[in-house]
Amino acid sequence: MNESNIDWILAIACFLAGIGIGALCYHLLNANVARNQKVRQRLAQTELELNQVKDALNDHFTKVADLAGSIQRQSQELEHHLAHGADKLVDDLKLKRRLHGSEETEDEETDSLQVPRDYADGAKGTLSEDFGVRRRKEENEPTSPPRY
Repeated sequence: MNESNIDWILAIACFLAGIGIGALCYHLLNANVARNQKVRQRLAQTELELNQVKDALNDHFTKVADLAGSIQRQSQELEHHLAHGADKLVDDLKLKRRLHGSEETEDEETDSLQVPRDYADGAKGTLSEDFGVRRRKEENEPTSPPRY
């Protein structure tokens, strides 16, 4: 009788140990699944926010483009109105040319606006175009590549 009781006790103990090990494995594996589910939810929420930001940005640039077009159109209308009014009301030809945008610059104005130089007329300075350029003695002499 003792041997049969021991067999039953051993079977029940193994069954309970199996249930305990199975519950432990399920708990450990389920924790990873729950953590993965939370990560998936955060990823979905982040993607939703990103899509909302993209949509808002697209709407913003569309409105900016519309407003810029409106400003350009109004500016052209204003220039046209000024030119038309100048044709009717202004007698001064220089002012009419300036309003139409076709003003010719006079030679006196171009002579007074020259690029500053670091040398006097007839002399060559460091800003002259040929400063530091060596002239070849013979034109037929082949040029060698620069050595570095």
